[in-house]
Amino acid sequence: MVGPTAVGKTDLAVKLAKKLSCEIISCDSRQFYKEMSIGTAKPSLEEMQGIKHHFVDSHSVGIHYSAGDFERDVDSFLNKYFQEKEVAIMVGGSGLFVQAVVSGLDDMPEAPLQLRAQLMERLEKGELSQLQEELKKLDEITYKNIDLQNGQRVVRALEVCLSTGKPYSLFQKNAPKKRDYDIVKIGIESPREELYERINRRVDKMLESGLVKEVESLLEFKNQNALQTVGYKEVFGFLENEYDYQTMVDLLKRNTRRYAKRQMTWFKNKDNFEWFDAQDIEKILSFLKQKLK
Repeated sequence: MVGPTAVGKTDLAVKLAKKLSCEIISCDSRQFYKEMSIGTAKPSLEEMQGIKHHFVDSHSVGIHYSAGDFERDVDSFLNKYFQEKEVAIMVGGSGLFVQAVVSGLDDMPEAPLQLRAQLMERLEKGELSQLQEELKKLDEITYKNIDLQNGQRVVRALEVCLSTGKPYSLFQKNAPKKRDYDIVKIGIESPREELYERINRRVDKMLESGLVKEVESLLEFKNQNALQTVGYKEVFGFLENEYDYQTMVDLLKRNTRRYAKRQMTWFKNKDNFEWFDAQDIEKILSFLKQKLK
């Protein structure tokens, strides 16, 4: 089950898991990390309501955990899980990680660490637009098809182009991997104004819950991939006196809204997702039960 940030995926997943007597797999690429809770809107024990959640607090922020790692670990987990249970709910908004489990990822060549470090340094210096232009020259197909605002994706595509002398898109076979289980893909959404209001309220709640202190405790990990993300970058800027508190709040809300829009663009461009209103649990449950027969 996919959808934009703050749309209500966690609450809905828990309700569905109760009805279907199953467990939940988190597919949020930041909720893996033990040290990142407030800024990731990680579900509390109370919000989990006794439903077992997997891949939450499973790694330390100092460890790089890729979509390929997640694909391997979830596939291994599910093959064991389905020996005892019939249904699992994977829920999240991290498109590449969803794709990794649903369709598999292409085998990409590894780039030299020094090249990646150089490109990441440029990204951190604010050279995203220059990196985008370089990618356009080397691989226009990828340039037209990836989320250009996601610096990590731009760097990954560019490092493959530069290290191999071939376009990143050349390595993308887009041949889905066969799984030993069936997958039902649904998406949930809300009217834009309603979603944006939920985002604004969530940011306010995060700040009240101690987001600034959480980010402050992670300053030594600032350059880790996991922290190059909305909800953390904006607070780092405030802590480093780049702008005042109110500007930070405005940036948090604006960038989260933009992130939600990018998530929807990603998932709407993927086929075979059945879309529902986030509040229509009965319709969703009816659809799932029909598919599970």
